[in-house]
Amino acid sequence: MKPLTFELIERIANLLRQEARLAGAELGLQPIQQEVLHYLSRCNRYSDNPLGVAEYLGITKGTLSQTLKVLENKGLIEKHKDEQDKRLIHLVLSDEGKRFTRQAIPPKLFSQALSKVNTNQLDTALTELLRHYQLKSDRLGFGVCRHCQHNQPGPHGFTCGLTGEPLKKRELELLCREFAE
Repeated sequence: MKPLTFELIERIANLLRQEARLAGAELGLQPIQQEVLHYLSRCNRYSDNPLGVAEYLGITKGTLSQTLKVLENKGLIEKHKDEQDKRLIHLVLSDEGKRFTRQAIPPKLFSQALSKVNTNQLDTALTELLRHYQLKSDRLGFGVCRHCQHNQPGPHGFTCGLTGEPLKKRELELLCREFAE
């Protein structure tokens, strides 16, 4: 017998995938392509590269390469070389990519259903579940900068202790592959 929690999360995930298919149908997008767009809409400058996308989604380089080609050809993402390290590529949502993620993620039906739930308790429980799952699976944290041990407050804002670079206020809410609890 599977635990009820697993069954509920699995069913919600299936409903979300169905909604994603509907949302992406207009642009001819597959769910994995939408997942890449969603990730890029939420990650920071240390994580918006092909390696970060592949690690976060747990996909192969081949799958990622094909996915990025489709998204670039549809004008949903752009590739930019890093200013300091020209070998590094940043993947950035185009205006059209931003529009799609704003409209489609999260799906409207999910947002409507969520409005009927006590989200404080749910967020706390799911955050704890995610933390334990990541620790047991030994997978990268991909947490939000605001909660990272590298995030260092200072008199002029925040700095990433790992890179020594200042962090913009918006970046504190973004996913980072270098996250450390």
